Amino acid sequence: MTETAPAATSNFNLPNALTTLRILLVPVFGWALLAHDYDSIGWRVTAYVIFAVAAITDKIDGDIARARNIETDFGRIADPIADKALTGMAFIGLSITGDIWWAVTIVVLAREWAVTLLRLSVAKNVVIAAAQSGKIKTMLQALALGGLILPGKQMTGWADVPGEVLFYLSQVLLAAAVAMTLWSGYEFFRDFWRQRSNLSET
Repeated sequence: MTETAPAATSNFNLPNALTTLRILLVPVFGWALLAHDYDSIGWRVTAYVIFAVAAITDKIDGDIARARNIETDFGRIADPIADKALTGMAFIGLSITGDIWWAVTIVVLAREWAVTLLRLSVAKNVVIAAAQSGKIKTMLQALALGGLILPGKQMTGWADVPGEVLFYLSQVLLAAAVAMTLWSGYEFFRDFWRQRSNLSET
């Protein structure tokens, strides 16, 4: 009696659909943030809602994939690309609007894409689990970017002081996010080379 090989997981599943949705929302988010008056409160709020929806789908698709044990080649490739495309659009967009220094954006995106491309290129041979620092980095980035997308300096009247507080609090969170981005990047490359060394010795 021969055993039947388990069927491959179909790419047509809910986590992959949410990942695809996140990718499609990236240009919509960029359009809402940049194609209008940068100081428009209405468009800033619209851009924030799109960003928040896209960010939430990242957690939801991951939770569903783990709960249902769904893992596909498409998901392994598209999910990190979707994440980096969203945060990349936010960093670049906020640099264009003058809310984030370009130097910060360049450093963060260089780290993010270097880690992502290296992780994808060796995914079949070297598996590096997401470190706690990487999860903290992701959370800090989402909070900082979300706060800077929302109208802060643009608020007037009674909302002037709360708007200023939101803007500068978001800048503090951004500084923490940049520090954690660099630290988690160091941890990733350290663990990567350790695993490569261990594989070469066996």
